[in-house]
Amino acid sequence: MSDTIELLNAIGQDATLRHASADELAPILEQAKASEALKSAVAAGDSSLLFEELGHKPNHAPQITNAPGHEEEEEEEEHHDGDHKPHHPSEPDHHKPHKQ
Repeated sequence: MSDTIELLNAIGQDATLRHASADELAPILEQAKASEALKSAVAAGDSSLLFEELGHKPNHAPQITNAPGHEEEEEEEEHHDGDHKPHHPSEPDHHKPHKQ
């Protein structure tokens, strides 16, 4: 796998290779002893053929976002919702004697 990553890096850094056609890359990959997955991906123009070799694991987006102001919006919605009563701070107990 590290050879495949190194070859992909070399292709990405060299403009002549990066913009080369599959037919132009085929002999270069053969000479570099590229993996079958890389040669197949280049020939088909389909990078998904490298997923197994590179250990691809689907990356699912989280369902909760941490956007700025997210909590404030939720609080506002709660206060406007008829099911929730507004929060009032508790009043001090004036019946207890103060310690001096």
